[in-house]
Amino acid sequence: MKGKVLFITGIDTNIGKTFATGILARALAGKGKQVITQKMIQTGCTETSEDIEMHRHLQGISFTEDDYIGLTCPYIFTYPCSPHMAAAKDGRTIDLSVITEATRRLQGKYEYVLLEGAGGLMVPNDFHSLTIDYVKEQGYPVVLVTSGKLGSINHTLLSLYACKQYGIRVEAVIYNLYPPTDELITANTLEYLKQYLEKEFPGTPVILLPEESDAGTEVDIDCLL
Repeated sequence: MKGKVLFITGIDTNIGKTFATGILARALAGKGKQVITQKMIQTGCTETSEDIEMHRHLQGISFTEDDYIGLTCPYIFTYPCSPHMAAAKDGRTIDLSVITEATRRLQGKYEYVLLEGAGGLMVPNDFHSLTIDYVKEQGYPVVLVTSGKLGSINHTLLSLYACKQYGIRVEAVIYNLYPPTDELITANTLEYLKQYLEKEFPGTPVILLPEESDAGTEVDIDCLL
């Protein structure tokens, strides 16, 4: 068995990638799928990844054996900043092949590996490569997390344009409704993005991620199966 990898990225930092990843994992498990989440690089932590902890909380499960042996988060750095800076401050380097090997091992055990990136697609891993370079090299399809906050149309279209330029498949766009913001802007942004996707990325679904998801409301992920 070789599991499918979905790369979960966002239009910016603090857009809800971690929340979305955990909810998607829970929804896939609810469909009877074997699923694991992985964090490409975690910054601002020591010993354990706070994003993996959030994933497991949302999934309603404890840490797995793969969490304890480091497969689900190969790199953890102490300073809360971009990976290239965090690695330098800790006196370490990032070997992307280590991440790739960890993902491959998880693919051998699970049907789905939800690989959450750090920040957006143009975040640098070092001074020679960006996250988007890695995604393209590995051939991973992307699930892009956005929201209705002011400015998100610009950031979303830039991210989608980058995917098109790099030849990266956009599997789905997740529209995060948390935290609540201006209702008029939220509704208008959603409608605009749906029309844009229909024209420029036909067939790409929009998955709504409501605030109530943490309380048990599930999302429709049939488009990812």
